[in-house]
Amino acid sequence: MRRLPDLSAYLVLDPDLCAGLGMVETARAAVAGGVGCVQLRHKTADTAERIEIGRALRTALAGTGAALIVNDDAEAARALSADGLHVGQGDMPAAEARAAIGPEMILGLSVETEAHARAVDPALVDYVGISPVFGTPTKPDHAPPVGLDGLRRIARLCAVPAVGIGGLEPRHAREVIAAGAAGLAVVSAICGRPDPEAAARALVNAVGEARA
Repeated sequence: MRRLPDLSAYLVLDPDLCAGLGMVETARAAVAGGVGCVQLRHKTADTAERIEIGRALRTALAGTGAALIVNDDAEAARALSADGLHVGQGDMPAAEARAAIGPEMILGLSVETEAHARAVDPALVDYVGISPVFGTPTKPDHAPPVGLDGLRRIARLCAVPAVGIGGLEPRHAREVIAAGAAGLAVVSAICGRPDPEAAARALVNAVGEARA
């Protein structure tokens, strides 16, 4: 049985938003603030570049207990011995992704509709990212926002834990957790902030209060 990381506060790195501090230092600060999962998402990099960044991230996260997830690059995930791989609906199918990474690595899948949620196979997929909850400029080609009501409907249909993603801030934590999500995945709520550690801590505290 694959063991999931803490999905309460899940950071998705964005190379543009993190340009000032850098992805590695942003991740280091965010994990110091309580983030339990870090996803390396760099759509314009090639596999070799992702591996290089991933190695630096693994060093930065060593001993913290935080998980490193690689977005849409099974080769890089394998090379890094990452904790997991995350794929979207337009990437390789979940069965192909699972075959590529083997039985031990965590596999995350983006879902955007109720039909996507019903199709999730818990034998293959360990968690889902329901997206986008709200519109977000960090992913301009995203599907139509599902809103909090859509998040609730989709989460109810998922056979695995779900995180909400898309325009989320700490102020949304209570509603997102009440909708049935295990946590919030964020980009701009941490990336590019003057103090990513404080931003991460605000998110973690908001989730904790939402569950109290």
